[in-house]
Amino acid sequence: MREHDHEHGHPHHSVPAGDIERRVSSLEALLLEKGLVDAHAMDRLVDTYTNRVGPGNGARVVARAWTDPDYKARLMEDATGAIREMGYTGRQGEHMVVVENTEAVHNIVVCTLCSCYPWPVLGLPPAWYKSSEYRARAVSEPRAVLAEFGVDLDPGVEIRVWDSTAEIRYLVLPRRPGDTEHLSDGELAVLVHRDAMIGTALVEAP
Repeated sequence: MREHDHEHGHPHHSVPAGDIERRVSSLEALLLEKGLVDAHAMDRLVDTYTNRVGPGNGARVVARAWTDPDYKARLMEDATGAIREMGYTGRQGEHMVVVENTEAVHNIVVCTLCSCYPWPVLGLPPAWYKSSEYRARAVSEPRAVLAEFGVDLDPGVEIRVWDSTAEIRYLVLPRRPGDTEHLSDGELAVLVHRDAMIGTALVEAP
């Protein structure tokens, strides 16, 4: 889907991180105790989403696009192919589109039907991304949602909302912060976090 040029506000009704970690640990222990999951399989799954897929991959794609004009051109033309160049492929990343933030345009991604999300470059979606409130308000009042995330844009900046689907998943190419010309790709990638690639945050200089 294309953009919806409406205002937006964002939900931050979240469970404290410590509570979430305790719940996850308790659930994992219960599943293991009852023999419903295999401990080695669980370890492999955790390793996959911690080290082999996730926002670190997307951050490296963004950093390369910032420093390599030829790669950026390929990324904007054929995101799936350009991301594959860096070895990031797999389920939920078969059909990728990259949209670029500029001085005049800010992009934000949502899945209005469920939680379609580019796993190979962003890992698993956060709880707020899957919430019905975010899915509705990101379309109807994106500017307000962004403000709740701490992203206050000039009134003249156009906001484009992109609806991820089972056919197409989007990745935001955030604006490169100033005074970072001296940083390497690796140092730039450290600055790029998940929410900036969804569009609900900006990348800040170190």
